[in-house]
Amino acid sequence: MMKYHNPKKLKIFLLSLAVITTGIILSIFVGHRIFAKKEKTIPDIDNKAQISLNKIHQTATRDGQREWSLDATKVNYITEQKLANFQDLFVTFYLKDNSEVYLTADQGILETDSKDLEVRGNVVVTHGEYKLNTEVLHYNNNDHMILSKAPVKITGDSLFLIADSMSLNLKTNTTLLRGKIEGTLVDKIKF
Repeated sequence: MMKYHNPKKLKIFLLSLAVITTGIILSIFVGHRIFAKKEKTIPDIDNKAQISLNKIHQTATRDGQREWSLDATKVNYITEQKLANFQDLFVTFYLKDNSEVYLTADQGILETDSKDLEVRGNVVVTHGEYKLNTEVLHYNNNDHMILSKAPVKITGDSLFLIADSMSLNLKTNTTLLRGKIEGTLVDKIKF
């Protein structure tokens, strides 16, 4: 059995050893945390998408005339199905009378062959003083029509309408409401 002749030195040695060990453990822990924060993460991309882009702009024309333009924060393009899935989109429809109809939605799916578009989530269509709110809308590019089978709410300075479904013909600038229709109309309405 060994005897220590200087217990004070032994206490200092053991205390120093404990402080050094704690320091090493803390530096390894802190170093690992800093390194983990600097690692680049791979964004979650739809497995089916062959192309993914951020901040895009697309314009559709027919016979040299703009029909609509689309802006979105993100798009995933699936070549096999010829679909483009947009996030946070803003669409401008150009009418023959040189007015514009604006559409915003959380997401949209564009069929790239037909240029038909379906939008979902917080859908808002604005034309002049009128605003339409719904959850799902379809745009038929061939007929230049906006359609909704979901309930719609249309508001403006002189009207408030709720309907089960609707269609808006962008060629003739006419709207057709279907199903149960409720609302308030004020004199001097111009459609």
